[in-house]
This record gives sequence, C-alpha cells and structure tokens, in this order.
Amino acid sequence: MRILQKYLKGGISSHRYKQYIICSLLALFMVGGVCGEYFTNCSSLQPGQYLCTEVNIDPRTQQPRGCTKEGWAKVLCTSAPGIICTETNNGTFEREIPCKYTNGYSYETALLLSVFLGMFGVDRIYLGYYAVGLAKFCTLGFLFLGQLIDIILIATQTVGPADGSHYVISYYGAGIEVIRMDNMTYRMPQEDWGVVGRGIKEL
Repeated sequence: MRILQKYLKGGISSHRYKQYIICSLLALFMVGGVCGEYFTNCSSLQPGQYLCTEVNIDPRTQQPRGCTKEGWAKVLCTSAPGIICTETNNGTFEREIPCKYTNGYSYETALLLSVFLGMFGVDRIYLGYYAVGLAKFCTLGFLFLGQLIDIILIATQTVGPADGSHYVISYYGAGIEVIRMDNMTYRMPQEDWGVVGRGIKEL
C-alpha cells in the first residue's frame, strides 16, 4: 500500500513500480506452489521433507532387502509435494536406512535350544560358541547353573550369534536395540550443584 501511495505521488518511477509488482506476484506464486516445482538433490533432504514407507521386507531375514553387513539398506522414498529430485527427475528416490544384518540365526530356535538342550551346550554351539558349548556339554551345563544364565542372556538378547550378526526376529517383533557408549557418544558435563547452590545464596 505504501509503494502504491509513493507511486501515485510520483515518488517512484513507473519502471520501478512494475518491477515491484512482478516480484510480488512471483513470490506469491512460489509460496502458493503454483509456479513450478523445486528441483534439488534429494539425498540432502531433511526429515519431514520425504517419506520412506515402501520398505521391502525379506521374509527370510525379516529385514529390508539388500541389508549389508555394515547395517544399511536402500529403500524407495517419496519427497514432499513440489520437490523434484534431480537424480530421477520425479518425486521418488533411493535412500539408505539403517537395518540389522542377519545371518540365519533364529531367535526362537536359539531360545528353545537353550531351554531344552542348554545343559548339553547345543544353544552355544548353534550360535557359534563352540568352546563354551563343549564346556557346557562336559559339565552338564555347569551343573545347570550355566544353562539358567544362558537362558536369561539369550532371552534378553544380550548374547547373540558369534559372527556379530543379529537374530532373525519379526521386523515388527520384540527386537531389542542395544545402546552402547563409544567414541561417537559422550557424557554431558554436569554442573557442580553445590557450587551452583552456593552461588545462588551469595546472590
């Protein structure tokens, strides 16, 4: 409105006023999503700008197909309306998501072997711990105490296959995500509450 008033009073040239009108209309069209789409490399999109709902689950592994030993699998994702991917020239693209690499060791099988044949070390042998399995076989499951411990360890998924892979568990089943502290995580420094308290009292 102020620009219009200045134009009517002669404070702005007609050329400048036309430029302002054109720029305003373009901005309005872009905000409304009328003037074309936004082209970008979809691998750089942030969460909320795309959805990966078409996860192709392999029935043998209960993980996304193509899950690598490094724990990544490619799935087909869809960008938000109005975003076109330069890789495919449409709104779909492939993105890597985390997965759990499995090598054929069934969680149910391991737990049943531990309950019924754990005193003979069959559960440990099945998981690839041959030395521990042989020791349990020779000592009758460490006089059944080792069998009880292994039942708890396998049931809580603390002990997994010896090759470092995950159990084959239903994709939407009772899988446990173990969070460990490593070089990528650290403890946040905590303030000395006594010092803070004394500082407040002094103030």
